[in-house]
Amino acid sequence: MAGSSKKKPVVVVVVLALAGGAFYYYRGRPKPPAETVYYGNVDIRDVTLAFRVAGRVDRVLKHEGDPVAPGEVVATLDKTPYELALAQSRAAVEVANAQLKSVEAGARREDITQARAVLEERKAAAARAKDTFERVERLESTGAATKQGLIDARAATEQGQASVQAAQATLSKLLNGSRSEDIRVAQALARQAESAVALAELSLKDTELHAATAGVVVTRAVEPGAMVQVATPAFVVSFDDPVWVRAYAPEKDLAKLSPGTPVEVSTDARPDKPYAGQVGYVSPQAEFTPKNVETAELRSSLVYRFRVVITRHDGGLRQGMPVTVRMPKGAAPVLVQAP
Repeated sequence: MAGSSKKKPVVVVVVLALAGGAFYYYRGRPKPPAETVYYGNVDIRDVTLAFRVAGRVDRVLKHEGDPVAPGEVVATLDKTPYELALAQSRAAVEVANAQLKSVEAGARREDITQARAVLEERKAAAARAKDTFERVERLESTGAATKQGLIDARAATEQGQASVQAAQATLSKLLNGSRSEDIRVAQALARQAESAVALAELSLKDTELHAATAGVVVTRAVEPGAMVQVATPAFVVSFDDPVWVRAYAPEKDLAKLSPGTPVEVSTDARPDKPYAGQVGYVSPQAEFTPKNVETAELRSSLVYRFRVVITRHDGGLRQGMPVTVRMPKGAAPVLVQAP
């Protein structure tokens, strides 16, 4: 009994020594890095769809909450006015092309023949007027004709010569064909008419409102029968992808937030099933910062906005939803090499 009583103090001393050694051992070991946590909100982009032309709404094919696919028709306008405008523009093209062909082809053979006949007729008339003038001039010298008769005969002769010159110019114009300037004007008018057709076709196409990307209708702002003007909002569509998170970090953590750093994003609805994401952008400017920052305390209170891109999501994230962003221990940025 005496021997067992002597061993108890020894055992106690050994246990205390081991406990103390373990305490100092674990105290001296470096602690694992603590998990970094930030808070933010879901930031999903949206787009406002609007008609590029004015008119009366014919059909509205989507309701709030309906999904849309890229290029899908979501609403249409009454096409009748634009179909009529397109037909009118196409008719104007036919007229312009016909005028261009006429200018390029020049005068017809029948027009040239007629111009020659007119020229010969006026030459004959001018010759008769000249003979009459010479006869009256002789008679006036003998007193058989009046001075006024001589004046009238001279005027008729001059008029006949002018008529011959006009007929000769008309014939030369027909023989020489259209001027290059006239041809260029006709060509420009034809191109202008064709551009009007292209514009009318585009306006007719714009009577259909298409979704640009995949998403969900958040707001429906028009109804059938309503008159809308250019750029009148018709729908607000929220994008399915990408989904971003807008969060904030203090200045001391900026070194950790390199673009490409993997993070986990969790919501209050599913805290145990976080979404995977990556840091995509860090703002170079602080927000809610005093104008004059002088003390260390104020400098440590600076907050910088950064963006997290959710790489995989299931549609459970909604605009403005509060989230918690966690950076796993030892997370390092994923460097993407430029091609």
